[in-house]
Amino acid sequence: MAARGLRNNNPGNIRYDKKQIWQGEIRGSRKKDKAFCEFVSMAYGYRALLKTLINYRKLYGLKTISEMIARWAPPSENDTRRYAAFVASEMGMDAASPVDVDDGDEMCRMAAAISRFENGEPAVMADVRAGWKLM
Repeated sequence: MAARGLRNNNPGNIRYDKKQIWQGEIRGSRKKDKAFCEFVSMAYGYRALLKTLINYRKLYGLKTISEMIARWAPPSENDTRRYAAFVASEMGMDAASPVDVDDGDEMCRMAAAISRFENGEPAVMADVRAGWKLM
């Protein structure tokens, strides 16, 4: 059986929030997973992941891979240091490196790395890029 994030077209495993409605999110009687968001396509799941990362920079001033991952996967619930090191390695960067949220290639590499960490499988880059184009 595929990982939860893949089944839900939610590669970042974004938790469901009644107040936050994402483009392409499945709601109401069609929703099967009560704890995590479900999307109509993987592209919309990547859009939500990418939008969240960009908001970390623009709304909260988080600049580096480590800072963003610490918010994405807080130490109270995750091995954040290992997570950030994995994402940085997948991106070919250092965890202390700043992330350019306006660089589509860099953001897609980060989203793909998060998806791989969350789901245990490499991301389909066409889906990641489709999510970027939906922004």
